[in-house]
Amino acid sequence: MFENNWNKKVAEEYVNENLEKGFNEDIGYRVYSSQLIGKNPHLVMHGGGNTSCKTSQRDILGEKTDVLCVKGSGWDLATIEAPGLPAVRLDSLLKLRKLDSLSDEDMVSVQRSSLLDQSAPNPSVETLLHAFLPHKFVDHTHSTPFLVLANLPDTKAIVEDLFDDRLGIVPYVMPGFELAKLAADIFEKNPNIEGLLLEKHGHFTWGPDAKISYERVIEQTNIVENWIEARRKKTRFQSSLPGKAVKQSLVDNLQAALRRVSEEENPSFIFNFIDTPEIISQINDHIKNGITDKGVATPDHVIRLKPKPLVLKRVIYEKGVGQIEKTIQKFVDDYSSYFCSWSAKSEDEKVMLNPTPKHVWVEDIGLIGIGRSSNEARLITDLALQNISVLSDGQQSGGFFPVKDKDLFDMEYWSLEQAKLGKEKPKPLHGKVVVITGAAGGIGSAIVLAFEKAGAEVVAVDLNSKNLENARMGFGKNTSIKSIDLTDEEQINFLLEEVQKEFGVLDILVSNAGTAPQGAMLEMGVEKLRESFEINFFAHWQLASRVGRMFLKQENKGQMLFNISKQAVNPGRNFGAYGLPKAALMFLVKQLALELGEYGVRVNGINADRIRSGIVNDEFIGARAMSRSISEKEYMRGNLLEAEVEAHHVAKAFLDLALNVRTTGHVMTVDGGNIEASLR
Repeated sequence: MFENNWNKKVAEEYVNENLEKGFNEDIGYRVYSSQLIGKNPHLVMHGGGNTSCKTSQRDILGEKTDVLCVKGSGWDLATIEAPGLPAVRLDSLLKLRKLDSLSDEDMVSVQRSSLLDQSAPNPSVETLLHAFLPHKFVDHTHSTPFLVLANLPDTKAIVEDLFDDRLGIVPYVMPGFELAKLAADIFEKNPNIEGLLLEKHGHFTWGPDAKISYERVIEQTNIVENWIEARRKKTRFQSSLPGKAVKQSLVDNLQAALRRVSEEENPSFIFNFIDTPEIISQINDHIKNGITDKGVATPDHVIRLKPKPLVLKRVIYEKGVGQIEKTIQKFVDDYSSYFCSWSAKSEDEKVMLNPTPKHVWVEDIGLIGIGRSSNEARLITDLALQNISVLSDGQQSGGFFPVKDKDLFDMEYWSLEQAKLGKEKPKPLHGKVVVITGAAGGIGSAIVLAFEKAGAEVVAVDLNSKNLENARMGFGKNTSIKSIDLTDEEQINFLLEEVQKEFGVLDILVSNAGTAPQGAMLEMGVEKLRESFEINFFAHWQLASRVGRMFLKQENKGQMLFNISKQAVNPGRNFGAYGLPKAALMFLVKQLALELGEYGVRVNGINADRIRSGIVNDEFIGARAMSRSISEKEYMRGNLLEAEVEAHHVAKAFLDLALNVRTTGHVMTVDGGNIEASLR
């Protein structure tokens, strides 16, 4: 059941907050009820749905103007604020109803030119529908129950039975001018209705104030949900499911197969997994009953999901990567045929989108979303979950009959969507998953920030959980943290299993963790030397070996980057226990580059010197400067450039190597110039 979460006190707080910001009472209530709707994923999800209110605002001349404040492009109802409700001159919109036709491009242009504030976001493509309905507050949702109802074969009869004459029905038309006129005409034939069901699409309600419109959303949705619940059968759960090893093998093989089929040189595939007993059971039932390609619950979803999922039966994925590859290739071929067939009938030239699947139904394992970022992958699985739910409930309530391929194609290749192609340039590491060790230190945290800025999804790793939590405060939203002891092989395995579970892939390893024990070689005990080798060499080797095997299994042309040290080639007094494993680490870089080059895996390193960090701290700098009878500033600038090298310089060098796609086996010095430590 859907709860009515309206709270008078909270609503008034929203009003007061918006009044203080210069917005009127209507906007305060509109923001509040929009967020109530947006925070329930079963009503709308991920930017879906839209809301509006008709009010008055002053234009640039100070004259009071009637406007429609409607959800703007790029805003999500769950977090929307007043700036996300751009004000559009209402009279300009209402005049458009006199036209017989209006192209989508002209519609967007008129809406844009009618904004009171030209810097505001574009109004929703359903702005005209909101404008043509004469009510002050209008809400549009895509709730799961109404999507079930909207795709049933006998929608009209059920609506009449449930709502009498309180709900109008609008036949399916794509969003835009034609739908807006049709919906308004249907309303005017029965002006006493309290909402509209848009077939194959969603639900509209309205009211004289935000509370009434919102309460109609909840009340009408619950009526439909109760009707569905009476027909819903209990889910039967599988008793015998594949173990962890089978799931990990599937992930590796699916990654490898996608790369084989992709035409990109080094594509990105980030996974999001849903493997609850409920979703596994529903997917298994749909596969068993042969209803895997029925379409999507609302045409909007085709943009994210494509017309159908990739289906991997157990008999397919148990045969390995080759059989999965064939199944993906058939999906791509089918999609290409779908595109060619319908684009040939289009008046406009269309550019085919990436034909690889966006989500996968895996028998006995669950649902996998495939995105170019973790956020996109989660968005895809959320939409796919709703589609599976709508399909399941629909099948038990009379059938699931969504729009056909022609309408799906028109939505997927909508001119407004095609116009966006090529306009957004992704960051260089967008879609790449990066593990960075030693991430709580000065150099490590700088590396995290550099890779974040380049668009990577970062997993920051460090032994010191307290320092890592403190460092996290400076990291961005695309960075997660893991406290791991890298000298423990089991913890390394756990780390990589967690990365695979969270993303399905690892693209770049930045092996940066280390410590610098001091002492003369003749006075040092073997345990101290062994401890240094454990963290400064064996931890790097163990992690690299495990990551390398993952790269090869997934046929991923990934890369490894190592923080070596000038100590590898230019030993310092009493730093033998540090320099020895670092020299071995530099050899490891070259050895791995030699062994992995044929697979397209790149391995490089950085030799840095005198960087303020956990090793080169204030005490260390003071002691070194004193021993040389120079100032601390002179010590830190003791290089050919006479300039201190900082952590962000080292981080940039790591990033530069990551982006240099034709470099491997290279060790770059970042020390301001140190002839004794130069490699050539």
